Amino acid sequence: MGRARLPPHVVDATVACSLAVVVAILIAGRQESRARDPDVLAFALGVALAAPLLVRRRWPLAVFLVSALVLIVYHTLDYPAIGLAVPLAPALYTAAQAGRVRAAAVVVVGLELWALTWRELGKDESLVKALGAQTLFELSFAATVLLLVETLRSRRALVAEAAKRLRLTEAERERDAQSRVEQERLRIAREMHDVLAHTIAVIGVQAGVADEALEDSPEEARASLRTIRAKSREAIAEIRATLGLLRESRASGATAPAPGLARLPELVAMAARSDLRVDVRVSGAARPLPGLVDLTAYRIVQESVTNVLRHARATIATVSIGYEEDALLVAVDDDGRGVAAAAQNGHGLAGMRERAAALGGRLEAGRADRGGFYVRAWLPAGRVSG
Repeated sequence: MGRARLPPHVVDATVACSLAVVVAILIAGRQESRARDPDVLAFALGVALAAPLLVRRRWPLAVFLVSALVLIVYHTLDYPAIGLAVPLAPALYTAAQAGRVRAAAVVVVGLELWALTWRELGKDESLVKALGAQTLFELSFAATVLLLVETLRSRRALVAEAAKRLRLTEAERERDAQSRVEQERLRIAREMHDVLAHTIAVIGVQAGVADEALEDSPEEARASLRTIRAKSREAIAEIRATLGLLRESRASGATAPAPGLARLPELVAMAARSDLRVDVRVSGAARPLPGLVDLTAYRIVQESVTNVLRHARATIATVSIGYEEDALLVAVDDDGRGVAAAAQNGHGLAGMRERAAALGGRLEAGRADRGGFYVRAWLPAGRVSG
């Protein structure tokens, strides 16, 4: 099932420590004839540059500004130049990821202008020479980071919205189906009342007549008993007709039957709106399935596709339905990065396993060896006669 993610504070501490080490290496490794030799203050500023990353999730833009200020102080003291791209990359990424792309871009441009005036033009060098490969590299690097983060943010928002729409649509269908069931129950209650109320009233009256006439007029009593028997037969016939009508309505879909594999095209169409292609493959001879098996298979595919949309960052998912002699095989594979630990340990996979186990089947899921995530379900499903 894959290893769990590290806690956020551990990740932040790791990023901060890694940046401090990298900056220290840059400071120690740079040699400039006109620069001040690195001392304890230089390395302390390197640590101060990385320390704000410990709280980058709470104050992303503030952390970026503080890191930029520390970097300005470092260069102002004439220590060996370490550039802007590497020291500020983690803070820039965090600020952009938090949605502060424009502010971060303004700060980056301001830093580069400061670098030109303070570090280069202040030494009587021409503007053409000052705009060298280093400046172009740093601007290109910052632009790439900002564009990459914005693209990732847009994709996550799109995927989250698609997954939300999928769940809301399914919830609406469930509510609609439940409403129809309630309406059908009320209709049946009315039908049963109309069928039985008159008949039972007649039977009660005839039973009273028979009781009174039993001794004085046996023939009248027998006539009342015959009426009771006829009315009883009529009531039974009408009850059977009502139940038959209910079965026919259920079979024709008038009561909004529970979803099954026949609704896979709707699921595929919904996923396609978020740029996820879902290929459906069917093997074996398709046949009618028991209602619970059909519903369980659909729910497994639905939950799997929803997890792919929310967590996997995949472009293609493959749904395989295999009809065997006494079982139904359901498989869902994707080409993403694997479902996140939060999804693996959540209620979705647990619910799928419970559904499969309730039918006497089984379900397996995990990261695939070649990447992506897989779900495999085996559901017992004997042939349906008639």
